[in-house]
Order: sequence, then C-alpha cells, then structure tokens
Amino acid sequence: MNFLRSDDDTNFDEPTGELPVVSATDSRVTITGAEIAAEIVEDAPIIDPATLLPHWTDAPTGQVPIVVAREAAESDDPWAAIPAPAWREGEADWVAHEEQFDASILASDAEKEDARPWEFAVVDEEIAAEEILGETPRPEPLRAQRTRRTVQANPLAGRAVRQGSQRSVSLATFTGILLAIVVFAVFVAGTLPVAVMVLLVLGLAAAEAYAGFRTVGAHPATILGIVAVLTLGVAVYNKGATAIGAVTVLLIIFGFVWYLSAAKKIDVLDGLGATIFVYAWVGILGSYALLLISPHSFPNKHGLAYLFGAVLLTVGNDSGALFTGRAFGRRPLNKVLSPNKTVEGAIGGTVVTLVVGLVILPLISPWTRTHGLEAAVALAIVAPLGDLFESMVKRTLGVKDLGQILPGHGGLLDRVDGLLFALPTMYYLAHVLKLG
Repeated sequence: MNFLRSDDDTNFDEPTGELPVVSATDSRVTITGAEIAAEIVEDAPIIDPATLLPHWTDAPTGQVPIVVAREAAESDDPWAAIPAPAWREGEADWVAHEEQFDASILASDAEKEDARPWEFAVVDEEIAAEEILGETPRPEPLRAQRTRRTVQANPLAGRAVRQGSQRSVSLATFTGILLAIVVFAVFVAGTLPVAVMVLLVLGLAAAEAYAGFRTVGAHPATILGIVAVLTLGVAVYNKGATAIGAVTVLLIIFGFVWYLSAAKKIDVLDGLGATIFVYAWVGILGSYALLLISPHSFPNKHGLAYLFGAVLLTVGNDSGALFTGRAFGRRPLNKVLSPNKTVEGAIGGTVVTLVVGLVILPLISPWTRTHGLEAAVALAIVAPLGDLFESMVKRTLGVKDLGQILPGHGGLLDRVDGLLFALPTMYYLAHVLKLG
C-alpha cells in the first residue's frame, strides 16, 4: 500500500515525532495488485457447497469419510487385493498354515574366491552363458518341505492346548453307558465279533492321530498307515506275535517307496516318521488286543476273558479318576501335560481299579481274587501313563481333542489311550502269572 504525498515537497531532515497530515482533497490511497486479484476471483471456478466439510458447530450427519469406508472405495484402493491379517494364537497356527523360511536357500552352490559382494549374476544371464558355451543348464536342486519346529530348550513352549467347550458330564455319562452296553453285547457275541470291533476301533483311532499330525503341517502317509494298522491286526490274530516284525518291515519299505515317488520332496521326519509313530502307538500296542483273543495264544478262549478284564480295569480307572477329580481334585498331577488331572483323581482311580479287580473280575472265569488284584495293581500304574502320553502328544500338536466321534468324550483315541498301554501289560502279565 503506497501513500503518495501531495504537491508539498517539504523535506524532513530530522524526525519531529509528529505524524504527517494528509489532506483529504490533496492525497489519495492506491492498493497495488487489486486489479489482478479481481481478475483471478472472476475466473475462479464455482465451489459446490455440498463438497465442503461441515462446520464444527453443525450437527453430525452420520456420513462416514471415504478413508474409513474402505468397502466403498475398494474399487479405487490399490491395497484392496491384499488379504486381511490372520489371527494366530500359538506356534502351531503358524506351522499349520505357513511354510517356515529356510535360510539355506540364500546360500550358493559353491563359493567363489574372486566373488565381490556388490556384484551378482542374474539367473537369465547365467542360463544364456551356459547355452552359449553348449553346457546343459543345471537343474534346480529339490529341497525337502520342512514343517517341523526349530529345536529349543522347552519343546512345549508356546504350544498350550487350545481351550475347547466345556463338556457336559451328563452327556458324557450317557455316552459312556451306551458304549459300555454295546461293548458288552459284542463280547457276549463271541471272539470273531470282538476282533472286528477291535479292528474298527484301531482303524478309526489311527485316522484321528494322522489327522492331528496333519493339522501342524506334517505329511504322514495316512492311507498307508491305516492299511498297515489293519494288516497288523489281522496278521497278529492269525499268526501271533511273529507278525509284528514282518508287517513293520513292510511298512518301512513301502513308506520309503511312497515318499520316494511323491510329487514334492518332504522331510522324512514329517512324513515317514509321523507315519511310523502312529503305527507303533496305535497299531502295535493295539494289536495286543487281537493277540489276547488269538486262538494261538490261550486255550479255551481264556484270552477273551483277559481282554474283557483289561477293559473293565481301564474303564474303572478312568471313571474313578474323573469323578473323584471333579469332586475332590485340588493338586494337579502334571501342570505341563494335563492340568485337569489331579493327584486326588489318580488316587480315586486307583481305588476303583482295585475294587474292580477284587470284586468284579473274580466273577469271570478263569479270574481269581488274587490274579484280579495283581492285574489291578499293574493296570492302575500303566493306564494313567497311557492317558498322560496322549496328553503329551496333544499338547505338542496343540489340539484339545483328536476327534469328536463320541459326544462328551472326544474321539476314540481319547477313550482308548490308557487301554493301549494296558493291553501289552495284560498280555505279558497273563504269561508271567500263568493265568492261562
């Protein structure tokens, strides 16, 4: 803003402190740039009031800004194709859905002494150089797909069992009673129906175990493993204990061929190792049930009575531990593997097992009170170990139950875990005590 003096050309040599008086008739005020600003305002586009942000004192309209309304702008958002983050609670969730990074892929096949870290050769350039020299391109080495977790001091760290829904005691009791009636009816029917029932239970239990291993990213040969379990049961029933070694050797050989012809190379411990583990746990230990009722083991079908005794003692131990632990359980038996099992429950299960051996088993021929007590003492020790062993496997896999076929109980393997340890014990105990 320029103030122009009138025609008065008086010079001020020294400041006097007085303001100059501008006459309204002799002076004028000029605003520089006003004409240019007026031209810009006239040419400016008209702004739609609807596009302006509301005043902060206005009432809310309920409209969502485009930054928040992602769905409305999804077609214009370049990040919309990226999937949302996945929630993972434990280490098993990471292994089950993602392949672990193998740092060995960063290593070259051979180290070069004159290699400089700031230079690298592109793969296409290497292939072109080999073609010019007439050399055959080197095939990319096959790498085993690893899903096993890294070794650490505590192998169970970060693998807490996922919490399942609370089981209904009444539903579990009803299922247990119905299952006991069916099993008792099959035992009354004879040896052959019992053998068929045992094969069915072992096959389903092995399938549940293989499914549990697949949830953590392992690659067991499920079909081959189930066939091996069933084949072992039939062979043991017909040929005796000598069939265990033959079927096991065949499983190892066929398992090697199975993974040798696989489309992708799989870590042997994730594949063949898991297959043999379930076969040994369910197949070999469970085959002693068929070995007990085999006509080559005990005369006069006494093996059927020994198998029924093993089932009664194991069921008594599980039931006594369950109800006693719920009523009086305070101190956990093993906080790491199974926090729900208590010392009071284990004591209650032992007492019930001894009562079954002293009272119920002597009612079945050829059981006696002495032999029933001896068997009860032995199975009261090994049956809880079988239960804890399955808890260890489930905790390692990070699952609550290995199946859901039995309402209120879980899977078949959750019910026969203690029996798998009791069957070999009963078989050798019958030979040591000469029960037959």
